[in-house]
This record gives sequence, C-alpha cells and structure tokens, in this order.
Amino acid sequence: MKKFHPKRAARAIALVALLAPVSSHLNPLSTLTANAGGILTNTNQNIAFNRNMARDGAIGIDGVYSNPAGVAFLTDGFHLSLNIQSAFQHRDITTAYGKLFLGNINNPAEEHKYKGKANAPVVPSLQAALNRGRWSFQFGFAIVGGGGKCTFDNGLGSFEGVVAQIPAALVAAGATGITGGYSYDSYMRGRQYYWGFTLGTAYKVLDNLSVYGGLRVIYANANYFGYVKNIALQTSDGNTMPATQYFIAAHDQYVAAAAKYSEAGMTEQAADYTAKADAMTKYAVATQDIELNCDQIGWGVAPIIGIDWKAGKLNLASKFEFKTRLRLKNESANSASAANIEMLAQFKDGESVAGDMPALFTLGAQYEFTPKFRVMAGYHHFFDVDTKQFTKDDLGDTDEYLLGAEYDINDRLQVSAGVQRTDYDIKPAHMNDISFSLDSWTWGLGIGYQVSKHAKVNIAYFESDYNDYNKSETLESGIEVKNRYQRTNHVLGAGIDLTF
Repeated sequence: MKKFHPKRAARAIALVALLAPVSSHLNPLSTLTANAGGILTNTNQNIAFNRNMARDGAIGIDGVYSNPAGVAFLTDGFHLSLNIQSAFQHRDITTAYGKLFLGNINNPAEEHKYKGKANAPVVPSLQAALNRGRWSFQFGFAIVGGGGKCTFDNGLGSFEGVVAQIPAALVAAGATGITGGYSYDSYMRGRQYYWGFTLGTAYKVLDNLSVYGGLRVIYANANYFGYVKNIALQTSDGNTMPATQYFIAAHDQYVAAAAKYSEAGMTEQAADYTAKADAMTKYAVATQDIELNCDQIGWGVAPIIGIDWKAGKLNLASKFEFKTRLRLKNESANSASAANIEMLAQFKDGESVAGDMPALFTLGAQYEFTPKFRVMAGYHHFFDVDTKQFTKDDLGDTDEYLLGAEYDINDRLQVSAGVQRTDYDIKPAHMNDISFSLDSWTWGLGIGYQVSKHAKVNIAYFESDYNDYNKSETLESGIEVKNRYQRTNHVLGAGIDLTF
C-alpha cells in the first residue's frame, strides 16, 4: 500500500458528500398491493372490482365499498361477500450516478438495476349488509392501503450513490494508496398494512333514491428494515480496506502532525491539524455500518357519505370519503446510525410522521341495455395534495376513469370485463427510489357463477401496465444522477357472495 497523505485526504474529505441531501417522502415503499387508486389507496376490495373496475354505479354487495347507498336496493335479508386476492409486483429502478458505479468492484457498470419484489399472497376482504325494509346496515373490512412487503435485496441506488462518492472524491483530491474502487452490502425492505373497518347505514328516502352515511376506522401498521454495511475501499494492491479503518488511520496521522507542530510552537498549524483529525473521526463514524429497523403504528377515523338514484334502466351513484388523518409513531432500533443517510433519518425513534389517506370523490353510472347486458362507467378524484405528507411541490390530485361491461350468458354464468386509467399529477420532487408513483392502464376480466340460490362464486384476474418515468438531476457536487422507474402488477382473486 502506498503512503497515506494527510493533506490530500483532508481535501478529499471536503468533497465527500456522505451526508448529502437525498429527496425522500414519508411513505416509503407504499402501495405494495394493487394500487388501483390514489397514492395510498387500494380500491380493489372485492373480486367484482377485479372483474370490472367500473362498479361505482352498480348495485351489489361489493357496493359496501364502491356504492354503499346502492346496497339499500338489494333484497331484504343478510348479504355477505368473502374475498381473497393474491398480488404480485415488481418495482424496478435503474440508476446511473455519473460514472461512479464503475468503481463497484463487484459490478462495474455505469447503470445499476435495483429490483424490488412486492408480493401479497393473501389479501382478504369482507363486505356484509343486513337489509330490512328501507334500511341497510353495513359492515366492511379490507386492507385499504399497502397490503404486503417489498424487498430490494441489493438496496437502492441512492444508498450506493452515497457510498460511491467516497473513493471518487478521495481519488479526485489526489489521495494515494487507494483506487476509485469500493464494495459494500445493502438491503431494504418495507411492509405496510392499513386495515380498514367500515360501519354505515343506507336509507331509501324514496323507492328510487337512497342515501348513506358511515365511518371508516383505519389501523396502520408498518415496518421498515434496511442497512448499508461493510463499506470498503479498494487499495492499490487490489485488496480492500474498511473505509472506517482508512479514516482512523488518517485521524492518527493528523494527530501526530498536530503534535509535531505543537512541539515546534506552531499553534495555528497544530490547531488546523487537530480540526482535521476531528473531521476524520466524524467520517470514521459515518462510514460504520448503518442499520435501521423501524415499526410504525397509528390510527384514524373518517366519515363517508353517498347517494344512489335509480331512473328506469339507468342507475347513478356518488360517494365522498373524507380524508383520514393518520400520524404514525416510530419505534426504531439503530435510528442514530440511520441518520447518516437522510432518507432513513425520517425513521428516528419516537418521531411521529404523517401517513394520511386522501379524500376520495366518486361518480358512477350503470345502464341496462337488456336484462342480460349492462355497461358501467365511473370517475374517481383523489385529493392527494391535501394530505399532510405531500405538498403541491410533490404532486397534484389523482384522476381515474373507468369503463366496463357485464353479460349474463345464462341464469348461472356471468362474464364481465373493465378498464381503468389512472393519471397522477406527479412532480419530479415526488419521484425517488424509496417512493414513486406511475400512471397506468389497468384491465381486468372474470366470471361469476351462481352455485345455488344463496351462493355465487366470483373469479377474476387483472393487471396494471405502468408508464416508465425518467428523472435526471444534478447534485450539488456536480454529479448527474439518472433514474428510470418501472413497475408491473398482477392480481388473481376469488370470492363468494352469500345471501340468507
């Protein structure tokens, strides 16, 4: 190993952006299941939706979520819907950090791809209604946000970018004994469940007009685990040296130099080298293993209102869900070390972070061309910008447009299909590798089979096709960072509707 040069290392340290700001949001790895809705909202709460997304103006037991006022028009008795879905996602990010990633001795390439797998093999939901005369008493349970875990086995590009800047800055400043090479280990996992419990009542004001009022209680539970550890620098002899050890060696040499200047009565130079030694201590600590394990818990309540109007073969409906205020309390281990990466600093132990569910306004219509053939349309507006965790600099509101059709082949067998367009008003500030949202087209199809007078089975499949998003930004250090965000989503589900 070549001789270590304290003066050159000092210049290098001034360039190392170890604690450089990184864009982040308070809902990392959110919307892990089929996000057929706003930033944090799952609207796929029944297999009937998976078969045909445009259910906002339809009348059925799934209306406990999509059209609660319309449930009042079901027959008298007890109606129950039990559903299970399996969702499988990939959330991939391709990152280029200038040419710094060429220094990764295990993967020397200008671009690195970080593959996130988000699987939710069992996503249950339940809707129930007891209809008596003009009254309908309803209960719903579903995972209204999140619903699984997402893992990045090799961490994230923003993590590696912080590591890659260290040797690059040292080499640029002329430090000897090392190359621009580095190695490290990294991992990130997020798990998020927003459990929703809804109670409400619908009333038929007229034979063709009903209204609804209810409350939804949301209990949020999440865990985030990640680390960046074993940061090492490649030495000139082709071996690697722990970065912390490198800075400790620099510290010791600065201390020795300060002592010599002090003995010579050169107090100004001695103070300078003492300050440099202190800086080495800081960076030795900062390059130690960083690990975070954070649980977040919180709950909130929001009212829901709705209306449904029947006009012959046409049915019209609307619903408004108020914003759910959620404050999630952090219970974190190792949060002090995680502060060295800004996007993990938000998980500091004891802090409370916002995770509001946005307000939602829906309109829906269904028209019956024949007793066997129906078409549906819907519109959703999510008031995402009114949530505490986002601002107008991050995004605007979300709009969705839905269209579907349903056909009864015979008295038992029914087929349906639907399509949905989701348009986010995303600003570049919102997009980062811990939290990103993409416009999409979602389509689904499925069947319903009337097993008996009292039981109907539903089976469906849907998938979402997302638009890629490219973002380029230049850091204060002058490094150009390029990210490409991609996502896929597939959901298969089955359920049974019972009437007593």
